[in-house]
Amino acid sequence: MKFPFVAIDVFRRIRFSVFQRHWLVALAIFSLTSFVNAAEFDWKAGISREIITPETQVWLAGYGSRRPPDGKLHELWMKALAIEDNAGHRAVLITSDFQGVPRSMSDRVFAQLKDRYQLERHQVMFTFSHNHCGPRLGDDLIDYYVVDDEQEQLVAEYTDKMVTRTVKLVGDALAKLAPANLQMGQGKSTFAVNRRNNREADVPDLLAKGIPLQGPVDHAVPVLTVTRPDGKLDAVLFGYACHPTTLSFKTWCGDYPGFAQLQIEQHYPGTTAMFVNTCGGDQNPLPRRTVELCEKYGQMLADAVEEVLEQTESLQPISAGLKTAFELVDLPYLKVITREELAGLVDNQNAILARWAVRMLKKLDAGDTFEAAYPYPIHAWQLGHEMLVIGMGAETVVDYALRFKSEFGPGTWVCGYSDDMISYIPSRRVWEEGGYEGGSRLYEYGRPAYRWSGDIEDRIAATVHKLVKQVRE
Repeated sequence: MKFPFVAIDVFRRIRFSVFQRHWLVALAIFSLTSFVNAAEFDWKAGISREIITPETQVWLAGYGSRRPPDGKLHELWMKALAIEDNAGHRAVLITSDFQGVPRSMSDRVFAQLKDRYQLERHQVMFTFSHNHCGPRLGDDLIDYYVVDDEQEQLVAEYTDKMVTRTVKLVGDALAKLAPANLQMGQGKSTFAVNRRNNREADVPDLLAKGIPLQGPVDHAVPVLTVTRPDGKLDAVLFGYACHPTTLSFKTWCGDYPGFAQLQIEQHYPGTTAMFVNTCGGDQNPLPRRTVELCEKYGQMLADAVEEVLEQTESLQPISAGLKTAFELVDLPYLKVITREELAGLVDNQNAILARWAVRMLKKLDAGDTFEAAYPYPIHAWQLGHEMLVIGMGAETVVDYALRFKSEFGPGTWVCGYSDDMISYIPSRRVWEEGGYEGGSRLYEYGRPAYRWSGDIEDRIAATVHKLVKQVRE
């Protein structure tokens, strides 16, 4: 028996109406669930990464006068973590396997990020691991190298590419902002040695005999995790205070931080591992000089991070709220070099000193003048009530981390090697002791003086306290 046409039409209407009601109810439940789930999270986070291994014969940065690459152990990386609190405040932390990012590069990045993404300087921290198996950038440590026009062109082209790639990296991280939980913890690793107080040649014997090493160290391994609503560990940010100078060859490699990040990413598939050098200006991995030791230290650091990750009950959630502050504080030189002094150095047996003198004289001949101080970058970021990040330029010695962690309490991260590779930044103690990190070696970094003024720690500390007060109000 066939249904009349009208009956079929009525049946279709009833069936569609029921389906429509169920669909609308389902949509409403899904939307409400999504809203509730989003409301459960105080943060959004976005992570991105870019390979930065040079494809040309750009030299390796760091010690040594001629540093052409001869191969690759693993890729070099630049990574970004963007965070946003539930009030819409944003910040971006960039980590990289660079030896040093000069102001001539980072200022270009900051300007483009402001123009393209409306990110102010206080919202972006550009860190570099200080890896000595990474590439040259711009005019960083320019007087170290016996360069020619071809090499300078390669460095300029690579630096331009890295500016573009950094801006893209940040944009990608911002585009991936999504609900996340942030948690923090702390581990410990003990391979860093105060190189000012322990001769490198003596360290293996001292360790074998169980004789305590001398000098201040910071063996803390701070850890920040980014976890998604489904429980996936999306990113791990961790730090350590030590020079990445285990290796002194000419092969692209991230040194111990590179191996540590690789291990974490292998053990936690799909997770991005990110490293910051805290305040390792006077700390070395000792003993050193072999790939085996480099892998060992990377494993030790990764093991410390993974121990924190496995002890989930010890991870502290970071509550809502983000405040960021930034300032450039002038650090004065003890005495600015004169033309007469430079003229007497052009034939010096110290090749770096002679190249510096020639270059500085050319600047004076071109009408330039030497400033009496250098603008030093300092950041303070407060995440919730639990985490304070202090970012400082260049090669800060360990005293700064120990001081500020003591003054500002648990949850304080003190990161050197941020924004600008200026020189060593000695504490007052190190300045008075002199030596490589505190003495008359500013010329190696192209500064127009031999030494900093003795009061730079006081100036830095006063600015840090001012910025921390701003973000904790």
